[in-house]
Order: sequence, then C-alpha cells, then structure tokens
Amino acid sequence: MRFHTRKWVKPEDLNPNKTLFGGRLLAWIDEEAALYTIIQLENSHVVTKFMSTIEFVSSARQNDIVEIGIEPVKWGRTSLTLRCEVRNKMTRKPIIKIDQIVMVNVDENGSPKPHGKTELEYVKDRLGDD
Repeated sequence: MRFHTRKWVKPEDLNPNKTLFGGRLLAWIDEEAALYTIIQLENSHVVTKFMSTIEFVSSARQNDIVEIGIEPVKWGRTSLTLRCEVRNKMTRKPIIKIDQIVMVNVDENGSPKPHGKTELEYVKDRLGDD
C-alpha cells in the first residue's frame, strides 16, 4: 500500500479523551479517497457511495503524525473500489483499516458515468517523455 498523505494531529482534532476524533479521521480519509479517485479517473466529479466496516485499531494523540494509505481493489464500470489504512508515521502502528471504499464517477448532473479505466495509472506515465 502506498501512503500518500500525512496529517499532523492538532488540538482541534481531539475528542474529550484527548485522542484523535474518529469523525475527523474519517473526513480525512474521505477527502483522500476522493482525491485519489479524481486523479485515477481524470474527472473531478466523483462521490463516495459506500464504506465497509471501519476497524479502529489504535488511537492517535496530539502531535502524532498519521499517514493515509490508499490502494485500488476493483475497477467497476462507473466506480473504483479502494482499500485504506491509516498508520502512525513514526511507529508504523495501524490506527484504522477500511477494506472497501466505493467511489463513483459521475457526470455534471450527478448521474453515474462510465470511466473507461481498468488499471492503476501514474500521472507521470500520462505525461510521456518530453
């Protein structure tokens, strides 16, 4: 799994137990999944359709640095299914695991739109050798 984004856990990200608020972490994950999908499908119109069971493995505390890992699992006709893991950057200890996040490619009206993609692509490969 490739870890794409790092977040610094600040006081405003904490719950009353002084650990990272789960809702904040899920918002970070949803944003990362959307960005990943936008880049892969080359369309800024994507929506989150589904998240499978979310397994909170451990906590993060103030000043921890967490990193969000995303990898594609399945390419659908209009969707991309991702797997996610968030871990502590310094200890590599997992914080959360999500087996499936289904992102759907949509048109300007919000209707599912076929994306024509079947495999992982890297932006550098799209740009060619100039």
